[in-house]
Amino acid sequence: MPGPRFLTLPSLALVGVLLGACQTTHRIEVDALSRPEMAGKTSYKLVVTNPDIDTGSLRHREATGYIKQALAAKGMYEAPDAATADMAVTVDYGISPPKSRIEEVSHAEFKLQPGAVYTAVIRVGTSSNGQPIYQNVVVQDPSRYVYMGDSIQQVTVVTYEKHLSLSARENKPNADSGPAQEVWMVDLHSEGSSRDLRKTLPVLAAAAIDYIGKETDGPQNVKLKEDDGAVEFVKQPAAP
Repeated sequence: MPGPRFLTLPSLALVGVLLGACQTTHRIEVDALSRPEMAGKTSYKLVVTNPDIDTGSLRHREATGYIKQALAAKGMYEAPDAATADMAVTVDYGISPPKSRIEEVSHAEFKLQPGAVYTAVIRVGTSSNGQPIYQNVVVQDPSRYVYMGDSIQQVTVVTYEKHLSLSARENKPNADSGPAQEVWMVDLHSEGSSRDLRKTLPVLAAAAIDYIGKETDGPQNVKLKEDDGAVEFVKQPAAP
């Protein structure tokens, strides 16, 4: 009876490579605005105005942790006293209802083809006087799959859009009693088959780092993997 089998060190290394290769790549659309005259504002307070966000939930605590880390990467910090913060950063995130669409997918078609049948002469024994005995036998080659062409099938694809929006305004009323002056804004969207918003939020926060306080002049497309350095950074506990 065979004994237990164990992974050798080379096998474990291969497993690690395969797991790393399976990390999901997120395609993210980023749109950012900034007012250069407002540069230099570093302290902030976080504000949530979306009633659908449960500010007491674990997801929200995680989300604000990722956002604080992203802001810290730009030299910004949460003001000890909210009233004295330079900016009020409004946070919004969520996931859309499922979206479905019909796509055409090409599939390669293969057919199992039996092997060729033919007659062969083989040695089947030896006579009493030591002479070989031969006989005609029917032989068939192994079957094989033969490519027959491509077929087009229609499939239903269901996707979910996850978003994260950060909007920074001056933490003081405007002189003409209008809305506070906007400092910068970053809006991020990622659409895919996964509906795991919790898993996507750190990726969105990491993608925001390069665009906080920047101007994109229209939407930009970026790609991030879940094990990228920026994602690992925002997952770290926020410094006090």
